[in-house]
Amino acid sequence: MQHGTSVRRRKLGSELRALRTGAGLTSGEAARLVGWHQSKVSRIETGASGVKPADVRLLLDAYAVEDSHLRDLLTVLAGSDDGGRHHWWHAYRGVLPPTYRDFISLESQASGMRTLETSVVPGLLQTPEYARAVTRAAVDGLDHDRLDALVEVRLARQDVLRADRPLELSAVLDEAVLRREVGGPGVMNRQLARLTEAARLPQVRLQVLPFAAGAHIGLTGPFVILSFPSTSDLDVVVLDQLTSSLYLERKEDLEAYTEAFNTLQIHALSPEDSLDFIAGIGDDG
Repeated sequence: MQHGTSVRRRKLGSELRALRTGAGLTSGEAARLVGWHQSKVSRIETGASGVKPADVRLLLDAYAVEDSHLRDLLTVLAGSDDGGRHHWWHAYRGVLPPTYRDFISLESQASGMRTLETSVVPGLLQTPEYARAVTRAAVDGLDHDRLDALVEVRLARQDVLRADRPLELSAVLDEAVLRREVGGPGVMNRQLARLTEAARLPQVRLQVLPFAAGAHIGLTGPFVILSFPSTSDLDVVVLDQLTSSLYLERKEDLEAYTEAFNTLQIHALSPEDSLDFIAGIGDDG
């Protein structure tokens, strides 16, 4: 169980090591190709030290890696870009805690997200009003400007669903998510309408786990599983806590949470019945 920065370093190093091996190079040969000491390559591959995006690109060139999506993902894992080139979330460095930036950087390159939510609507599906109400309740003492900035970030994250290759989102929502009137009845009704709209997108699979399903494995808490293109070795489970996020990356953890999510999908309503269920709650309001 680790925090995002160390996970990124370790996963990046592991993938670079696999690519080097696949290219038929020793760490010493790779170091000579890029003009480094062998120890630097070793430290990067073990996750003992960070690496600049420019250095990642040097290694990828040396290993003849041409897959643009894999190159982009590994560059993002390296952190802030060099040469004045930044990803959009870097403009919010003074607002976002490092753990949140880590999550956004991983989310931006993920090809798929599976999420169980037991309390609130997933951030990628929130309306501006709902996002504002949730953020205000979750973080005490926010001034107006900081609140605005955090809501802007929440909405900017949703661009992953509208990208040329959109994120594939599978979400299971406990009925409590739909019943809790965040922001009041009007805000909640508009949020339910937004869920109905999003559920009709081809890249979104939305299912409701009704109270009638009784006790279920998801009662232990919400979680997110991020999957990545080109390689499954970078997949990770994210658990949000009050002051930080924890990342589970062991094969056993990934398998356990994947099995749990599959079980939740079986016990949840079908996507079609979930739409009817959400519409019914909206009519009740």
